[in-house]
Amino acid sequence: MSTRVVEIDADAVIAFTAELVRIESVNDPATGRSEAPAAAAIVERMRSFGWEPIVEEVAPGRPNVICTVDGGLPGPTLLFEGHTDVVTEGDRSAWTHDPFAATIADSRMYGRGTADMKSGLAAVIYATRAVDQAGPFPGRIVIAALCDEEEMMLGVKHFVAAGHCDGIDGAISAEPEGGEICAVSKGAIRLRIDATGQMAHGAMPDQGVNPIGALVRVGAAIADLEAKRQARHGAYEHLGHVWLTPTVVDAGTIEQINVIPAEATMAIDVRTTPDVDHHELIAEVEAFLDAIADATDVTLRLTVIDDRPSTDTAVNSPVCQALARAHEAITGEAPIYGGVPGSTDGTILWRDGGLDSVVYGPGGKWIAHQVDEFVELDEIIQYTRVFAQAAINFLEG
Repeated sequence: MSTRVVEIDADAVIAFTAELVRIESVNDPATGRSEAPAAAAIVERMRSFGWEPIVEEVAPGRPNVICTVDGGLPGPTLLFEGHTDVVTEGDRSAWTHDPFAATIADSRMYGRGTADMKSGLAAVIYATRAVDQAGPFPGRIVIAALCDEEEMMLGVKHFVAAGHCDGIDGAISAEPEGGEICAVSKGAIRLRIDATGQMAHGAMPDQGVNPIGALVRVGAAIADLEAKRQARHGAYEHLGHVWLTPTVVDAGTIEQINVIPAEATMAIDVRTTPDVDHHELIAEVEAFLDAIADATDVTLRLTVIDDRPSTDTAVNSPVCQALARAHEAITGEAPIYGGVPGSTDGTILWRDGGLDSVVYGPGGKWIAHQVDEFVELDEIIQYTRVFAQAAINFLEG
C-alpha cells in the first residue's frame, strides 16, 4: 500500500463546486439552458492548471470535456468520470434556498447539483490537481466531464464509441453514494407501448376498439411479471428486487369523457439486477402483448427506448481495492460496500467500454433530484482526499 501523501486545496475545491452549482446546466432548449457553460468553466479551470483538455460536441450545446494528465512514468491509466448536466429544479418557490445560488448554511452547500454531481466533479478535478502537483507519478489520469447522464446518456455513449476507453484500466464515477463503494448497479430498460384502437362515442363503445382497456390488461400483466421475477431472483445483495413500474399513461390530446380515443400510450421503467437477462425479459413482455392484442383487437407496438445493463464489478478488482484502501486511510473507517439503485454512466463504461467501474462520491445517496439538495462541505474535502489517495494507490499498483 502506498504511503505517499498529497495535499489538496480545500478552499479551492469548495469554491469551484459553488461556481459549477451556480451554472444552470439543465438540458432545456426552450429556455436556452444546456451543459455548455459548465463544460466551459471546467475547460477554463483545467487550462489554468496547464492541462490540455479536449472538447467534443455530442449534440448542439452539449459537449464532453476530456483531459488526460500524464504522470511522466510508466504505469496504468485511471478514469475519473462525472457528468455536467443536472435535472430541473422544478418549482423554485418550493426551495428554502435559491437552487442555483450555492448557498452555504450550517456547514452545507445547497443547490441543484450540489450532490448530483457538481461536488463530485470538482473533487476529482482537484484530486488530480493534487497528484499532479506532487510530482511525477506512474501512468495517467483521465478526467471525463460528460453531458447528458440524466437522460439518454449520450455523453458516455459518445465517449465509448470514440475509443476513449482504449488503454484505460479502471474507472471511478464520482456520483453521490453516501460513503458506500458501489461496485454493483441496477440495470434499466425503458419501454414504450403504443396502443392503437378505433375512436368511438363513449355511449356506443361497441362501435369502437378501446386502446385504454388493452393497456389496463397490460398493466396487470406487468404487475404479474414483476411478481414472478421477484420470486425467481429474490433480493440481490446491495440492490434489492427487480422492479417493473408503469410511469406514464397518455391517451393523447382528447379530453372529452364521452370519446373513446384511437390511441393510447404506456411507458414502463424496468430496473434489473445482474442475474436478469434483458433479452429474455423483453421477450416475455412481447409475448403477453401479442396475447392481449389478439384478445382485444388493439394493435400493441413495443419500443425499447433504452437498455442499460446492470453492473457487477468484482470488489477485489484493482480499482475497487485502490478506492477501498484510500477510503480507510483517509476516513479511518472500514469501507462499506453498496449498490446503485439507479443507473449511471458507469454502467455504459462497464458494458460497452469493458472497464471495471465503481461509483463513489460526496453527497447522500437519496438526496439527488430532491428539493433543497445539499452536500456537506466536509464531505467535499474528504472525498477529494480519498480520490487523490485512490489514484495514487491504483497507479502505483
